Amino acid sequence: MIHELDADRVVGYFRGKSILITGSTGFLGKVLLEKILRVQPDVKKLFLLVRAVDVETAKHRVQNEVTGREIFQVLKEKHGNGFEDFIQEKLCPLAGDIVYENLGLCNAEVTQLSKEIDIIINGAATTNFYERYDVAFDANVLGAKHICEFAKRCTKLKMLLHVSTVMSCPEQPRQLAGEQEGILLEKPFLMGETLREGVYLEIKSEQNLIEETRRELRANCSSERTEKGTMKELGLKRAREFGWSNTYVFTKAMGEMLLGHVRGNLPVVIVRPSIITSILKEPLPGWMEGIRTIDSVIIGYAKQALTFFLVNPDSIMDVIPGDMVVNAMMVAMTAHSEEQAQTIYHVTSSLRNPAKYNILAESLHRYFLHNTPCLGKDGKPLQLRKLRLFRTWPMFRAYMAITYKLPLEILRLVDLALCGLFSWSYKELSRKYLHVMRLVEFYAPYTLFKGCFDDMNMEKLRGTMNNKKQGNNGRYDFDFDPKSIDWDSYFYRIHIPGVVKYLCG
Repeated sequence: MIHELDADRVVGYFRGKSILITGSTGFLGKVLLEKILRVQPDVKKLFLLVRAVDVETAKHRVQNEVTGREIFQVLKEKHGNGFEDFIQEKLCPLAGDIVYENLGLCNAEVTQLSKEIDIIINGAATTNFYERYDVAFDANVLGAKHICEFAKRCTKLKMLLHVSTVMSCPEQPRQLAGEQEGILLEKPFLMGETLREGVYLEIKSEQNLIEETRRELRANCSSERTEKGTMKELGLKRAREFGWSNTYVFTKAMGEMLLGHVRGNLPVVIVRPSIITSILKEPLPGWMEGIRTIDSVIIGYAKQALTFFLVNPDSIMDVIPGDMVVNAMMVAMTAHSEEQAQTIYHVTSSLRNPAKYNILAESLHRYFLHNTPCLGKDGKPLQLRKLRLFRTWPMFRAYMAITYKLPLEILRLVDLALCGLFSWSYKELSRKYLHVMRLVEFYAPYTLFKGCFDDMNMEKLRGTMNNKKQGNNGRYDFDFDPKSIDWDSYFYRIHIPGVVKYLCG
């Protein structure tokens, strides 16, 4: 690893490079793409692998879903009328998908790219906690394998960076409610390793199980809805059998296993961010896309549709702004270029600058009290209530039973007595009740989590950055130190306003 870096050296590393990026249509992908183009306009080419039927469709997706978004406004102002020409010169959309061998590209494309690519950044994934098992397996497991196999064909390759998640960490709690305490290390996965002692995971067997389940469903002429529900439940069942809380983190863990197993001598960096939140500094503070764990609570509270939740207010909420994740990725690629090793980084905040859930709860209440009023369906301001937090599952279940489950049972009995007069109301309220319980069940491993994530490797990487030796006069920033964040100010002045502006519309 390079032992001394500064912003100029990081920026210089990307000059003249050809980079293949997957996941560019996602939130983190957009932040990364914009940053590279803004700080290093002399990058040679950015190849964007996009799910599309042809190149024209891929170009259309990039224009509408990537460069047409607000985050590129600073870049547009910088280039003025030349923005479109600049984008056309630097970006090359490719119609493909990581779920296929050779990334779904034709032989000619593979041959050309294998001679040109210097860096591969794999950010493509399905992040749905309750995704179909077959869909999640193809994207998060086989996708990692296909990227690695493609990387081996690239004769000029200097770096393969893979984006994972810290919640798939090999030292995750062995109880689904997050009872384990302590520091979880930046360790690689061993092939077949699980979170349950004495239980071994065979990835090929999981693939066979998926294929067999799919065959059985189709042999029985199952409806699309039945197939979807069966595959979702299968993913959740298999994840929990091996100790993971949901399909997303389970398949991301398997993806890391395969990548580590088949990489050979490739220079590989795996970054494991925690919950990624809105941009802290540049280019657009508060900008974000996609609803993440804590944002569901913020949106629900903004509409006063959610006034309670299962969360220990004293628990640490490990979140990290998206621009800090991208800064860490770019510095890590520079530091480990052409290094024939695998390095893992936790891009997290729980150890260096822990933020407790009560900070978010207080900021949330104060923001809507002082700023944007919560409006009802009639457009009139709603009466603002503080978010009620339940520290344990028993407390939460008791509240739900008394406040919702008991009235539902009474409604069911009345409905039976009146020959189905309230059947629609009962079914709709039952659906909402089950939805809330399922939502809380998925989030419990995070909201009741008692551990924190070690970032010793990341701290060493921060130590290589000479922040005093900057020759860019503040033109660009590569800060990825969570200690610099004032969480109360960030939530109140940046993140919550960002959620309201970009996600509540």
